[in-house]
Amino acid sequence: MRIISGKFKGKRLIAPKKIPTRPTTDMAKEGLFNILNNHYYFDECSVLDLFAGTGNISYEFASRGTTQITAVEANARCVKFIEKTSQELDFSIDAIKSDVFKYLLRVKIKADIIFADPPYAIIQEEFEQLVKLVFENELLHENGLLIIEHSTHTKLSELEQFSNSRKYGGSVFSFFENKREE
Repeated sequence: MRIISGKFKGKRLIAPKKIPTRPTTDMAKEGLFNILNNHYYFDECSVLDLFAGTGNISYEFASRGTTQITAVEANARCVKFIEKTSQELDFSIDAIKSDVFKYLLRVKIKADIIFADPPYAIIQEEFEQLVKLVFENELLHENGLLIIEHSTHTKLSELEQFSNSRKYGGSVFSFFENKREE
């Protein structure tokens, strides 16, 4: 795993072996951050990284200057790796060990960007529940984005608040916007 831009551009991170993650590819990360770079000042936004895995996406935001990052992951080894890496690189990432769906039911924070990279094998209803929890609990700031990474076999374009999607190899980013209706 490698940080592709920002203060730690090119920094390689070695994740623990035998953890159940599928890190976002460099090509997909670069595409995603090219899109986000046109909409956000990273040092002014807050991020909620769901199904954080090894923290790959959190590190990208932190390297670009984001200081309000919460990474939620159920795997204890992954959470320890995020905490250790954050401390080594002086990133202010708050790593939380929790089931994402349970976390979303009780959390009261709001974010500018919520990034979710659930296991590709989750069922359609769980993707729908993820979107529903974010919007019903008003977890995004006005004009905030929910971004869900998923396989090309999953279709999320029929869900409410869907805006658009971008495909990078076998991965798709689906964007959901929190636009206030006047």
